[in-house]
Amino acid sequence: MNPLDNASVQRVRAALAAAGSGAVVVALAATARSAEEAARALGIDVGAIVKSLVFLVDDRPVVALVSGDRRCREAALPSALGLSGRVRRADAAAVRAATGFAIGGVAPVGFPAPLPVAIDAGLSRFDAVFAAAGHPYCVFRTTVTELQHLTGGVIAADLAVETGA
Repeated sequence: MNPLDNASVQRVRAALAAAGSGAVVVALAATARSAEEAARALGIDVGAIVKSLVFLVDDRPVVALVSGDRRCREAALPSALGLSGRVRRADAAAVRAATGFAIGGVAPVGFPAPLPVAIDAGLSRFDAVFAAAGHPYCVFRTTVTELQHLTGGVIAADLAVETGA
């Protein structure tokens, strides 16, 4: 089966179209399950890959969109989103329940219901960034400005720290 025909990818394409985005979902020849794999498959800097990370603030799912060469500062997430509570990484079941996607293909759009989204300001270093599109072999190109429009997210300067990757 062509990954572009996958139901999750179709949901991402529909969300992009509904938001008026001209972003095109592309299928890669190699897997993009991680930021490193995606960067290698695209031949770009790993920092230009958008990691869609799901956390729980208390029991409320939230999303952090973080540059591929950075690590999310979990402690900064609640304040970036105007929330309070204990932060923990969501497990695979919670990720799928909140986003409708499996880990390795979590897109920043196409969720079953809106989620609070924080965007790493470090992504602004790049004219274009690439995000997962619902399948481990599919991505779409966008900009930080469009990502903010698509997700309703807030850009946070202290959301992530460099990993040296």
